[in-house]
Amino acid sequence: MSGTSTGPLETDPGGERREKTFFGHPRGLANLFGVEMWERFSFYGMLGILPLYLYFSAAEGGLEMDKGTALGIVGAYGGLVYLSTILAAWIADRLLAPERTLFYSAVLIMIGHLGLAVLPGYAGVGVGLVCVALGSGGVKANATAVLGTLYGEGDERRDSGFTIFYMGVNLGAFVGTALTGFLQHTVGFHLGFGLAAVGMALGLIQYSIGRSNLGEASRVVPNPLPASRRPLVALAFLAIVAVIVVLVVTGVVTAENLGDAVVWVVAVAAIVLFAVLLTSAKVEGVERKRVLSFIPMFVASAAFFALFQQQFTVLEVYSDERLNRDLFGWEMPISWVNLINPVFILLLAPIFATVWAKLGDRQPSTPIKFALGTGVIGVAFLLFLPMAGGEGNTSPLLAIIGILALVTMAEMFLSPVGLSLSTKLAPKAFLAQMVALNYLSVSLGTALSGTLAGYYTPENEAQYFGTVGAVAVVIGVLIAVLSPLIRKLMSGVR
Repeated sequence: MSGTSTGPLETDPGGERREKTFFGHPRGLANLFGVEMWERFSFYGMLGILPLYLYFSAAEGGLEMDKGTALGIVGAYGGLVYLSTILAAWIADRLLAPERTLFYSAVLIMIGHLGLAVLPGYAGVGVGLVCVALGSGGVKANATAVLGTLYGEGDERRDSGFTIFYMGVNLGAFVGTALTGFLQHTVGFHLGFGLAAVGMALGLIQYSIGRSNLGEASRVVPNPLPASRRPLVALAFLAIVAVIVVLVVTGVVTAENLGDAVVWVVAVAAIVLFAVLLTSAKVEGVERKRVLSFIPMFVASAAFFALFQQQFTVLEVYSDERLNRDLFGWEMPISWVNLINPVFILLLAPIFATVWAKLGDRQPSTPIKFALGTGVIGVAFLLFLPMAGGEGNTSPLLAIIGILALVTMAEMFLSPVGLSLSTKLAPKAFLAQMVALNYLSVSLGTALSGTLAGYYTPENEAQYFGTVGAVAVVIGVLIAVLSPLIRKLMSGVR
């Protein structure tokens, strides 16, 4: 990680050279804001209509899949997106460097959305989801890693900068969900998928124009793989692909158990990656303590996202079967329930960014922010209880808006702060792979959101929302209690 920002310089009236900035931040933030905005435009636009495409009837343009299986696939797919950050981070750290890996990953995303738009039925689902999953993992891990190189160690602008970056995520999510949902509702699924491909193409164009603002630090391979070991790595990669193909062809992994399989794979991957970082000779003593401090944060993040990502599983079904979507005689598209969270992000992110910047070293420690995020989202799910037990589309839209406002507040305490934390705790030799660990917590939570969704029905709402909400609250309290120990292990990182 560089010790200073790496943006371009300009000369002030006094003759001194100073860094050009984007609202007080390195200029590269603007470019990363843009590419992540368009990537999320395409990703969330597609994700908002994917479960409907899977379980809707053929007459409605869908594939008529069992609803529980469809939700499990959506959760597993989301988990695979974040799981692929491991591969992308390894490629960045050992072969291509973060910036180049980011660019090629964005190209792969565009190809995937084109597959969903053009190829019919399950062929389009298979090709499209694999390409988008691998590409999105590459963009997510490396956009964060590249952003981390723009700030020096101890730069108080870091959390504020990551929060601004997070606004790009949610601006793209809002516009993408609105447009693709509208097209799906009025024209059909494939035009919605096609729009997602167009959005990613626009993201590639703007990113290519501004690549020079990202500085040389993002183009350095931190831990180059020796040329003599590359054939062995290629063989190992091909062997993994062969095993996956065999498991699918022989029926060991099916659409019905895919969600559970991804949960186990992600859990094992996280354990292995933690072990690698904790035992590597390239990790120093203080760095090792910082990696240890991330373990309870990983658990809290996984619990948070197991609830948060149910916006695309349980809440999608809730919107279809329980939510009153009538707006003055016009029926709101089902997927538009996913617009509520991005709107609140756009409203709250500037406030949170300003507050963290104003408070500086007086702001709550990161463990306390994680505790608040996990506990508050648990409370939000408990607020579904007063509406439990109803029949049909009777739940008021205003109540869901209030619940999702609370979910968004929880998100602001944890999600952008987690991105920032992973770069602050990262060992020098494993920058991108530490970021991948953060995304593995998201992967595990997302996969769990699909598995948990299989237990939800409108008939057992009280039991379901009460259980998952209470568990999250308990985890939040435990993180708060352990925060002094976690801060000690963080060795000066707040």
